Parts: sequence; C-alpha cells; structure tokens
Amino acid sequence: MAQLPPGVHFIVLFTRDQWCRAFTFVLTFLLYTSFHLSRKPISIVKGELHKHCAPPNEIELNSYKEYAIHSQLDKKLFNESQCGWEPFDKNNYKQLLGALDYSFLCAYAVGMYLSGIIGERLPIRYYLTAGMLASGLFTAMFGLGYFYNIHNLWFYMIAQIANGLVQTTGWPSVVTCIGNWFGKGRRGLIMGIWNSHTSVGNILGSLIAGYWVSTCWGLSFVVPGIIIACLGIVCFLFLVEHPKDISCACETSNNSKPYMNGTNKFRVQKPSLNFKETNRLQDPAMQCLLPDRENCTVPLNQNIAVNGESGTRMSAISFIGALRIPGVIEFSLCLLFAKLVSYTFLFWLPLYITNVEHLDAKRAGDLSTLFDVGGIFGGILAGIISDRLEKRASTCGMMLLLAAPTLYMFSAISKMGLEATIVMLLISGALVNGPYALITTAVSADLGTHKSLKGNARALSTVTAIIDGTGSVGAALGPLLAGLISPSGWNNVFYMLMVADACALLFLLRLIRKELQCKMDHTFDRKKFKEH
Repeated sequence: MAQLPPGVHFIVLFTRDQWCRAFTFVLTFLLYTSFHLSRKPISIVKGELHKHCAPPNEIELNSYKEYAIHSQLDKKLFNESQCGWEPFDKNNYKQLLGALDYSFLCAYAVGMYLSGIIGERLPIRYYLTAGMLASGLFTAMFGLGYFYNIHNLWFYMIAQIANGLVQTTGWPSVVTCIGNWFGKGRRGLIMGIWNSHTSVGNILGSLIAGYWVSTCWGLSFVVPGIIIACLGIVCFLFLVEHPKDISCACETSNNSKPYMNGTNKFRVQKPSLNFKETNRLQDPAMQCLLPDRENCTVPLNQNIAVNGESGTRMSAISFIGALRIPGVIEFSLCLLFAKLVSYTFLFWLPLYITNVEHLDAKRAGDLSTLFDVGGIFGGILAGIISDRLEKRASTCGMMLLLAAPTLYMFSAISKMGLEATIVMLLISGALVNGPYALITTAVSADLGTHKSLKGNARALSTVTAIIDGTGSVGAALGPLLAGLISPSGWNNVFYMLMVADACALLFLLRLIRKELQCKMDHTFDRKKFKEH
C-alpha cells in the first residue's frame, strides 16, 4: 500500500468538527477585516482634503479666466485656492473633518443598539450579507464625489451617516458566530488572536487608501467598497451560523459541562456538589463579577423556553434583560471611554503625524499602521493574561493604568524624531487597544452566555450590541472632541485622552475588587472541599 502524502496526513490529523471551527474562525476574521478596511480611508484622505496652501502670488496665471481653463484641463480637479478639496479647504477644516467622523460614529452608535436586537431575530447570514453589500455601496459613494466633482458637505455627511448605520450589522453578527463555535476554555486567547482583524483591517485600509490618496483619492474609497461587497457575497455562500446547522459536535452540553480548549474537546467528570458549592466553583471568571446575592437569582429570559433538543427555539432576550446581566453596565461604560481613545487615534493619528513629522499624506498613513500593529499584540496579550488569571476586569484595569502615562510620553517623545515616534506608536497601540479588544470579544461572549441566562444562547448578539453600542458613543465623541480641541494644541488632545483612560479604569474598580475578593473565596472553598 502506497504511503499517504504529507499533506493528507495533515488533513486527517484534525477532525471534521475542528476543520469547521477553523473555517468559521478564518471566514469571520476576513469578513470583519473588510469592515475596518472600509472605515480607514477617511483618516488617510484627510491630509489630501485639506493641504497646506501655496500663496496666491506663486500661482503663475495671468488671469482668473486662464486659471479656469487650466483647471479644467488638469485632472486633479482641485478648487481655486489649491488648499485641498472644497469645502474642506477653509480655515475651519478641522471642525468639518470632525463633523464627518461624528456623522459616521454617531449613526453607528445609535444603530448598534437596534442592530443587536434585530440580529437576534433574523438569520445572521442574510443579515450580515445585506449589511456588507450596503456598506460597500456607501463607502464607494464617498469616493464618487471625487469623480463627479461634488463639493457639497451634506453629500459626504449623508454618505457617512448611511455607512455608519449599515456597518452596525457586522460586529454583533460575527461575535455571535464565533461565540457559538468556541467555548470558554481559552476564549481570551482565541478571541485575542481573532480580534486582530480590527488592526489588520486598519493596516490594509491605510495601505490601499494611501496608494491612491495623492493621485486619485476617490479610488481610496471605491476599492475598499468593492472589497467589502465581494466579501458580502462570500458570506452569503459560506457562513455557518451555528455548529448544529451542519450537525457538528462543537456545542457544549448543559449536563456534561465539557471544557473547551479551542482545538480539542475533552470532558471532566466532576464530583456531585450542592448548589451553593457548584455556584462558587464553576466558571470563576464570571462568578467573580458579583457576589452570590447579586447573581441574578431571577431568570433573565422571562419567556419560558426549552433547549434546542426538544425542538422549541428559545425566545430572544429583551434589552432590559440584557442590562440585568452582571457586569454588562460596568463593561459598557468602561468601553465608552476606552473606545473614545482608540477611535481618536483611528481617525486623527495620520493628520497628527503629518503636522508633527511634516510628512505627506501617504507616508503618514503608512506610519500610522504601526499603532495597529501594536494593537494586534496588545489584544493577544490581554487575552492570554485574562485566561491565565481568570480575571477579565483586572486585566483591562492593569492595561488602562499603564496606558494613561504612556499617552503623555507619546505626546512628548513623538516630537523628538521619527524613531521615537515608531517606538511609542507600537507601545501605545498595545496598551490602548488591549482592553478595547478584550471587552468587545471575550468579555462580550462571556456575558452573552452568562449562567443566569439558563442556556439561552440568543442573548449573545443583544449583549454584544449593548456593550459595543455604548462604546461607540465614546467613539463618536472622541474624534469630535479632537477636532474641537486640536486647534488649541495637540497636547490638549492627549490630556483629554488621558482623562478618558482614567474614567474607563474608574468604572472597572468595583468589578476588579469583586474579582480579587472572589479569587480568595474560590481558593478557600476549594481547600475546604478537598478536606471533606
């Protein structure tokens, strides 16, 4: 008998369930990468929408009529002042560009609360596909303003508002899918790696937009729009929402309590414990959020429901019911300020680099990707630490505590040269995006499958939308405040970001205290149980 090829050995090494899980991991990674890829161009193009003006006497034209004829022959389509693209060529360009950011993010924040509730009641594959196709349309619409020579501010704001609304279909959908396929054993590590799609999308978006920004900035939007629309078609053809849809055995059983390690599944037979001991010993990462008396003794899903084995589908959780899950409000408010910091960097970092380092729009956009590279490592590091310590809130708090002084150092050191800026971009990206990544992925999935839901898996999308929707309020405020504060000096923008980090940490203090106290109680209970 002929020996099997090495490639076949590798294929049969994994079970069908593991291949399905890996495929879902990669597919959802690519899908949400395209969402961030389509959001990034606006930050790259800002340096082209408003440029440093040349004095009028440097324009060697004999008359306005001659200049008009010349400008029609010139394919760059710039307005008369050569300060950029009208209406962003005025002195109040920072406020106008901030209004574009605010339009997108405000629509995103409002739409996110509705998106989670709608997503629980519709097939995720259809819902996500429709959102991606619409997002591709409105992303490309912004770029069409270049080709059709549109200079109306409201055209660009409407494009941003519409895009912000349809992009809310993405996050609750992909987090629900990944939460359905992966258990809690190494959720922090798995989702820390998976959440790097945010930074990968930002990097690719910066590179794609930067390629055309100086020659034809309309393509900086049209090309990402085409990419996200094409991946929407891929989503329709291949996305599997839940393991049970293809009869995979990836689901956890309520009775057997399997532990999931991300690649292999094994069962541990536990001794029978009484109710109080069971509550204390299982799932310490979530039990530590609140003491026993606050752990929602009343079922959060008010409608009586049975699990999928009996053939009856559980009803989706209500908005108020999701808010009653322990930890949802605290993590939501923490994310509001953490996302404020992250999105201020997302939308304003290239322009800051342009002003401080005196680089053109393309080089500033390329350099800004280092912040997202640091964010990849920060998200993975936060996941590993939180899995090891079984303390999600404490991990976030530790990184937020380090982030505030790092931002101050960034504002001071970045003016010393390009090398110092590169180092601080990597460190700041890791500390700023680490807590943001952990809360929006592993924490959201943990809370969406909290034990107080009594097995109702249909709360995950709503919980994710509440947490990320609240965070998006901060994401809308951050760039807006940066646009208003930056004329008084970039140092004041960094002070605002440091205050936001301190506020994010403040909302986690109660949960951190509960985690530390619960860890001691948990260790004591285990020792007491072994003695018996």
